[in-house]
Amino acid sequence: MTEPTKTLCPYCGVGCGLEVLPPAQPGKATNRDQQGNPIWQVRGDRSHPSSQGKICVKGGTIAESLDKNRLKYPMIRESLDQPFRRASWDEALEKIVNRIQELRTTQGSDSICMYGSGQFQTEDYYIAQKLLKGCLGTNNFDANSRLCMSSAVAGYTQSFGSDGPPCCYDDLELTDCAFLIGTNTAECHPIVFNRLRVHHKKNRKVKMIVVDPRRTPTAEAADLHLAIKPGTDIDLLNGIAHLLLRWGYLDTLFIDECTQGFSQYTEVIQHYPPEVVARKCGIRIDLLEQAARYWGESERVLSLWSMGVNQSSEGTAKVRTIINLHLMTGNIGKPGAGPFSLTGQPNAMGGREAGGLAHILPGYRVVKNPQHRAEVEQLWGLTPGSISPNPGKDAWSMITGLETGTVGLLWIAATNPAVSMPDLERTKQALMRSPLTVYQDAYYPTETSAYAHILLPAAQWSEKTGTMTNSERVVTLCPQFREPPGEAKADWEIFAEVGRRLGFTQEFNFTNSEAVYAEFVQLTRDRPCDVTGLSYQRLQQQGPIQWPCPLEEEGEIGRKGEAEETGIFSALFKEKKQEKVAKRLYTDGIFNTPDGRAKFAAFHSKGLAEPPNNEYPFVLTVGRVYEHWHTMTRTGRIEKIMKKQPQPFLEIHPRDAEQLAIEEGMLIEIHSRRGKGIFPARITKAIAPGTVFVPMHWGALWAENAEANVLTHPEACPISLEPELKACAVKLIPVKPELQQERSLFQQKAKESVSV
Repeated sequence: MTEPTKTLCPYCGVGCGLEVLPPAQPGKATNRDQQGNPIWQVRGDRSHPSSQGKICVKGGTIAESLDKNRLKYPMIRESLDQPFRRASWDEALEKIVNRIQELRTTQGSDSICMYGSGQFQTEDYYIAQKLLKGCLGTNNFDANSRLCMSSAVAGYTQSFGSDGPPCCYDDLELTDCAFLIGTNTAECHPIVFNRLRVHHKKNRKVKMIVVDPRRTPTAEAADLHLAIKPGTDIDLLNGIAHLLLRWGYLDTLFIDECTQGFSQYTEVIQHYPPEVVARKCGIRIDLLEQAARYWGESERVLSLWSMGVNQSSEGTAKVRTIINLHLMTGNIGKPGAGPFSLTGQPNAMGGREAGGLAHILPGYRVVKNPQHRAEVEQLWGLTPGSISPNPGKDAWSMITGLETGTVGLLWIAATNPAVSMPDLERTKQALMRSPLTVYQDAYYPTETSAYAHILLPAAQWSEKTGTMTNSERVVTLCPQFREPPGEAKADWEIFAEVGRRLGFTQEFNFTNSEAVYAEFVQLTRDRPCDVTGLSYQRLQQQGPIQWPCPLEEEGEIGRKGEAEETGIFSALFKEKKQEKVAKRLYTDGIFNTPDGRAKFAAFHSKGLAEPPNNEYPFVLTVGRVYEHWHTMTRTGRIEKIMKKQPQPFLEIHPRDAEQLAIEEGMLIEIHSRRGKGIFPARITKAIAPGTVFVPMHWGALWAENAEANVLTHPEACPISLEPELKACAVKLIPVKPELQQERSLFQQKAKESVSV
């Protein structure tokens, strides 16, 4: 029997462990896809602490996408109206290097931008930061985490003094009360939800509260579902706090000794009595009171949230208001309790550790902090002052920079902004104006490749070695187990080669990804996300490990493996592994703020950036479905998944459908101030009246006029700069039935074209 390769699922931030076996085993026929390529066998890794052998349909079918529509060679064209031609790596890289040198001379380094992805491994993220923020002197690196997790980053940082979810997955099985808000965990983070659901079913005293305008599969499992109106999250949270204060459900010792700002907070929440909050949220007073009692009477409250909180013009305020509830009741730093942001992407956490947003540096540092800049400059061997003190362009500012001409080079890697960005028609028009767009991806075509001048073939999961960090801060080594197709290269290798060609030979003198990781961990020393105790060797020997993991915690064993892992040392390794998996942050009540105290935040609710009105009477909310991932670059090419969820849809409440004479399956034209889409109606009581839902996955390659983000707006949280992708005002118009067949034919042709 061939030994399986242990790795990590490259989809969501749950970070499920996988075991992968070669396609052909002795005595068994080779399993092949429709194009004749052998398919690797994938199963859950029972030894992985986060997922314990469980996987979802996406993880189970991941290998089926590996050889579908791969970009194998560099491609170049001079203008967007020309076809691509195959090029050598030398030609493609020299074209990029020459453009960078030209821009540094004419417009300055701040005209150079890179837009990356939570699909990167930490090594990819790190080398990109060193190239742009260090050697080129621009902080213009942002990632699609800006559209996903940046509100959580800002909320944790402002409340606790640094980023980093304080909880772990073991808390799912230790909590008395799970408070889920803005997350359809059952479909978007299914393995996390499975662990919570098993615990909930076994223990009658355990309560589950779900806050969501939709009655999702997550809400179906709840003891209490609060179907609030979109944009009233802060009203609800302040209303719960009002009742906790009124009823005396406070941890006064914790508040006095470990926090600051409580008195200012109480002044705000006095304005949120139950009768006001219930009316604003569109829920009954008794349900609001029940939620507050569940929270107040529980010893261990665990809150979980995701995009429904983060993707908001009040995203940071929502996160901090959730955290307020934990601080006032002392529900943090202990088993089964704490504010837990569920990361959207497989290595969004690793990207945060490596400095992968426009305002941060490796090791949970910020570009505005002179000491932080100096520390990184010293470790990188750069002249003092090399790193800019100004935050770089965030993702949306890169788009507006194309409009104004301040961006002269846009380098996009491992993401698909021609589907995922807000105000999509405006985004596409801006991409059309780009003087030079480099697009680095594993697949072709994608929607974004239509706007590129240079295509660079990237190795993906399975074809390169690197690390990823999941939502509970567990780092997993993902080894290469197959050769990349054609001339595809690892992302970090491409970035490093460009650096060397720019003259930074010493800075990018790495022989392999292990050397990259060894340098990266040094930048985390004595930082909240300290991983100096980790190395490829240790991760290979011990398996996944949770941070913080500073060097001194290895004791006698040593980071370089001087001692053999035998006898008592083996037992020590296993014992420390269990310790790491169970570790929580802030168990001592000391936070990463200057005075060691967590900070309450007093926010009034502002509501939606674009509320409904007479012309646009509905609120559109968007999200994921269980089967698909992001913009379908992988899942759209997997036959089993496409059969399960072949087309997008629009959910509408029966009352609204009746008023508009909409029937099940009827095509609906949905308009916002920015664009329109066409979706078949799905009439259901699982969504609140006045609200409609469409999935965000389908781009122009997969369905006609079904791009959700054509409708959304770019208004963003002023703190995190995360756009309010979750809500915009729309109107609905039924479409003539005869267009149904025409649309179905287009979808079939689209599916066939991308599967060739």
